[in-house]
Amino acid sequence: MIDDFLDKITCCDCLEGIRQLPDECVDLVVTSPPYDNLRQYEGYTFDFEGVARELYRVMKHGGAVIWVINDQVIDGFQSCTSYRQVIYFVDVAGFGLHQRIVYQKKGFSHPDNMRYHQTHELMFIFSKGKLKTFNPISDRKNRWKGSWGNVSKRMVDGSLHKQGEKLYLDAVSKRFDIWEYHNGHGFGTRDKYVYAHPATFPEALARDHILSWSNPGDLVLDPMCGSGTTCKAAKQLSRHWIGMDISEKYCALSQKRILATNPPLFT
Repeated sequence: MIDDFLDKITCCDCLEGIRQLPDECVDLVVTSPPYDNLRQYEGYTFDFEGVARELYRVMKHGGAVIWVINDQVIDGFQSCTSYRQVIYFVDVAGFGLHQRIVYQKKGFSHPDNMRYHQTHELMFIFSKGKLKTFNPISDRKNRWKGSWGNVSKRMVDGSLHKQGEKLYLDAVSKRFDIWEYHNGHGFGTRDKYVYAHPATFPEALARDHILSWSNPGDLVLDPMCGSGTTCKAAKQLSRHWIGMDISEKYCALSQKRILATNPPLFT
């Protein structure tokens, strides 16, 4: 049954589509679901709870779900949708919350006269059991290559434990948990026709998650693939991929994008 979906964009209700996949077949999910009423997606909605449970079933042990989401401000208060979904993933669906990463939108702000401007979304990394793959991206420049002097560690009782001299041997180190991307028109992708979709995320964001939490040959799923960003990145990075979307309009957009995608970066 999986061959009906493999390396294809399938127009279907994502819950019904995932139900047709076999148990423990997916290595990684990278998706940004609809949330609150921030965007209209052709009038479609989705069954979050059903999707969360089915994602757990189809995930391999050690696989990861990257869930990019945020909260809408309604009558002056944040909706807390993201936190409710996190609790459901963990307490009901069975996932563990491996990490939360902040997606910082460079050059973007959502102005509000009664609060500080919002410039980020949240990216939750859930895992089914202990995470099996982590390929850290090292692109943070070390300001002090070489010796950084003597360092100490604060112990649980409050005392300081001297650890000796710390050395930075490389010019770059593993990045922190705030990832900054341009997401304006022309920055997130060069495929200008993609902006027909109301809520794209940058190709670099999908690429970095796929590099971090999967290996070549793994299977990457985006059950609400929208404009096809995750599928495009997976194809470029020599992963198998599955894209699903309920909108025929967005499926056509994704298929056009995938057909125009260059051959894989790795062979």
